Amino acid sequence: MWDFGKLLIGLGIVSIVVGLFFTFIPHITKIPFGRLPGDIVIKKGNFTFYFPLASSIILSIILTVIFYFLSRR
Repeated sequence: MWDFGKLLIGLGIVSIVVGLFFTFIPHITKIPFGRLPGDIVIKKGNFTFYFPLASSIILSIILTVIFYFLSRR
């Protein structure tokens, strides 16, 4: 069984790898994730408020499925 420290280290390494992947491969950053139809954008003059509602829901579903299959292992 994994202990919590090793899990955090693993998640940190995965986060760094994904961050480097998106930084150094520019055509990957054109994924429309974060600009979906359910995302809320309010623009008033000099102020812009952005809340990625649909993106958050989709990300939550994807992570739920991933962690479900990892926990069954």
